[in-house]
This record gives sequence, structure tokens and C-alpha cells, in this order.
Amino acid sequence: MDAAPSLHWSAAAEAASRITDAWKREGDPGGAVVVFDENDIRAEAAGGLENLATGAPFSTKSVVRYASITKHILAAMALRHEDKIGLDDRLGAHLSFLRGPMADVTVGRALDMTGGLPDVRDTLSLLGISVHTATEAQPILDFLGNLAAVNFPAGHEISYSNTGYRLVETALKDKGLLFDDLVQEHISKPLGINIRAPELWFDPVAGLVPGYWKSETGWQLGTAGLHLSASGSLTGSARHLAIWLQTVLGDRGPGAGLLKRQGAPRTLADGRETQYGLGLAWSRLGDKRLVGHGGSHAGYKAYFLLDPESRAGVVIVSNREDTAPSGLALQVMAALLGESLPTRSARIPDGLYVTEAGPFWLEMKAGVATFLGAGETLYEAEDGWSVSLSAHMPMRLRWTGEAIEGEIGHAARRFVPVKADDCLSRVQGEWVCRDYHSSFTINGDRFEIGVGPARVSAPLTSLGKNRLLMDGKDGPWTKRSSLVFEGDKVGLFLNRSRVLEFTRA
Repeated sequence: MDAAPSLHWSAAAEAASRITDAWKREGDPGGAVVVFDENDIRAEAAGGLENLATGAPFSTKSVVRYASITKHILAAMALRHEDKIGLDDRLGAHLSFLRGPMADVTVGRALDMTGGLPDVRDTLSLLGISVHTATEAQPILDFLGNLAAVNFPAGHEISYSNTGYRLVETALKDKGLLFDDLVQEHISKPLGINIRAPELWFDPVAGLVPGYWKSETGWQLGTAGLHLSASGSLTGSARHLAIWLQTVLGDRGPGAGLLKRQGAPRTLADGRETQYGLGLAWSRLGDKRLVGHGGSHAGYKAYFLLDPESRAGVVIVSNREDTAPSGLALQVMAALLGESLPTRSARIPDGLYVTEAGPFWLEMKAGVATFLGAGETLYEAEDGWSVSLSAHMPMRLRWTGEAIEGEIGHAARRFVPVKADDCLSRVQGEWVCRDYHSSFTINGDRFEIGVGPARVSAPLTSLGKNRLLMDGKDGPWTKRSSLVFEGDKVGLFLNRSRVLEFTRA
């Protein structure tokens, strides 16, 4: 049957064209937008180039990396085999190399972002391993087995991590269920589309377009060395992703039952519901409750957003790092549904804030709240609070006149303006993490890490109470970590990795 007649398809098409028209500057990479209902592709738009070397234009058939959009499909494949791996099973029951407390995290919590599992990429970054450095599957698993620790007790908050999906994929593989084989059997072949799951960034993929990020000297090729787990390995076009999502919206064929199972409420240990399911994230637009997921790899951005009630959705993909796909998808859906976009909040003063103790810092800048290096735009809530629209990083904050209070990741937080101290003068010299053969040096007001010509330097500023903030870069991305000193020990913290400790050399 046709989708609801109240949908504004022309307005959605115009919104899609505005997005892709902005990518049509000469010599720039681009992207594509597809708007659809459960039966038909209703609008398509594309702009920019899929390849800066050849000048080929981007189209809805251009193959990109879906990145973390992969997650909902890995979760779907795990649910197909609940006889082999159950949501309530401990990870350690399937992966003998894991140690507690990581081994005690359940499969469900590994997939719904409440497990506290430290993210591999961010943890390696804190050790000084660049995003460009190639790593293979088994050494990463060995590393996780040795790491063992978690960012927080499972079920006590929500914080995004790719690690749970890597571990669940490994458990399936150990049972003879290879992720790409499952994708081909249950999705690509039945639908006649070409969605694939390469294991390495450097694996040849038919038609895959390059991704790009803009440096001070111009557009650069995006590269990433981390072994591509099923947290973000899938490749395909905007059109093929839309075809798959039509089966999800229509609750038929390969997508039958997916929204019901994977979009079902998940809870914290105290019973509070989260808005992140199993690879699917819920959000609100006016009176509508939408579901979707985004993806980000170096040089690639993607997002899909679905309205289960009207059975309509949008897919956005691009091969440029500066794309903000979640906001763009929201623009298209607002036009389609006739809803107003949420109002950005300016209620909290700009500045740098920190909790009374611990590694937690918050920067407010033009309505964007950055917590432990991860940022979210804040919007006005009807009750006067400022909230994010992110299911995996929910924020609910307000300014009291003296402090910022509320919740981040469903955990209570209170931040006060930073009062600098003389920590830098007391922590000069070399610090080492012998377990992982890593070290860094504090030299004046600089953080230095790496070897030879790959050694990098980043500025340090005081957060007060023996804490520092490091403002660094890792390829196309910022890396802003906090350092918390206690005697001859220092912990390094990013939002997705809070488990590393170094000691004074």
C-alpha cells in the first residue's frame, strides 16, 4: 500500500536538493540523498564528485563505507542465531580470552552501549597509535583480553563503543558464522543489491569511492588502519541502503521483525529506559518518534532516519569528512513530515567546566556541548533544560548561575568553571605504560608522544586539582583527552576510553 498521503514529498525533495547543491563547488567531494517509502524511491539527489582524481560525479549508486550503520545489521544477524548466542549470555561464555569485568558484560549490553566496554580505536589513540596505523584482528582481540577493564560498571550509564560489536562478531565467527557470508545470504542476494563487509580498509571493493578530509593544504584521502569489525565494515551505495531499509519499514522479507526486536526498549541496571536499542537509535521530531543510525569513517559520513508510523525514510551518504549527516537527515525528515526543526539552545554560557573530582570536563561553545572529547548540539526542551537528540550520548543540562548540572549518558554530573592550578610544573618528564610499551613526555606545556618523525605534540592546559586537558589531533579528527594525576600515576581519559594508566618513568 502507499504511504500516508499527508507526507510532503516535494518539500523533502527540495530539502535533499539543497543539501547536495551545497556540495557542487568545483573540485569538491560530495554525496547523495535518497528519500523513500516502503515501496518506492520517492526522491533522489546527488552533488559533488565521487573521485577527485577522475572528476567522476557522485551519484546514488556511488559505493561508500556505511561505517557504524553496519551495527544494526550485525545485531540482526546475531538475533537470527539466538540458539548459538543469546542476549543474556556473558561475553566470556563465548570468548574464553576475555577476563572480568569485560568477560561479565552480557551480549545485550555489549550491543546496546550500556556495557562500559572501552572503544578500541580511542584506546589505541591514547597509547599513541595513529588512526592510519594498520592493525589486524587477532592482535586486537589479544589486546582486549589483556585490557579486561571497563569504563564504568555495566548497566550504570550509556556511552558509545564499537568494541561490543567486534566481540559479538568474533563470537559468531567462532561458531562458523562469518559476517559477510550472513550479509550475502540474508540481505544482498535476496534483494539483488551489493552490500559487502570487507575486513580491512585496504581490501579491494568494487566501485568503492575514496573518502576525503580537508587539511590546511586542501582535500586529502581518508585512510584508517584499524581492522574493520562488524561495528563499521559494510560498504554499499545510498540506493542499495534504501532498498534494504524499505524491507525494514515494510516489515517484510529480510527486514521482517527487525524494528520490533531491535527497536524494543533497553534498560539500565536501575530499570530506566534508554533510547538506544540493538544498533538502532530513537529520537523525536515534534510529535514523531524516529529511528535510525549514523556512521563515520575517515572521509565518509552516512545516516539513515525512518518514521515507522508513515513508513518513510531518508538515507544520506557522503565522501567528505565535513558532512554532519544527522542534522541533514533531520532537515529532510522535517520537510517530509511537515514538522519544525528543534531550536538550538543558548542557555548555557560558553566556557570550560569540570567536575569537582575525576576526569570529567565539559566545554560549551555556540550551543555545542563537548564532554570528554565527544560533542553534541544542545536543543531547547519545553521544561527549560537543554538536551541533546542523541540516543547514545543523551544530555540533559541546565545552568544554575554557578554550575552546569544534569545528566550525560544517564549519569548525574555537575560541572563548575575551571580554576587552573600549577599542575604542569609538578608533572614534567616521561610517563610510561609498560603493559603496552607506550610512553609520553610532558615538556613545558606540551604533550609529546610517538617515535622519530611520527612523534607529535599537543598543547596542555590546566583543569585544576591536578588535572590537564590535552588538545591533539589524530588524522582528520580531534583528540582531546584529560589527564588525572595521583602521585606517580596518571590516568588518560576520552569519553569512549577511561581505563589506561601511566606511571612516572
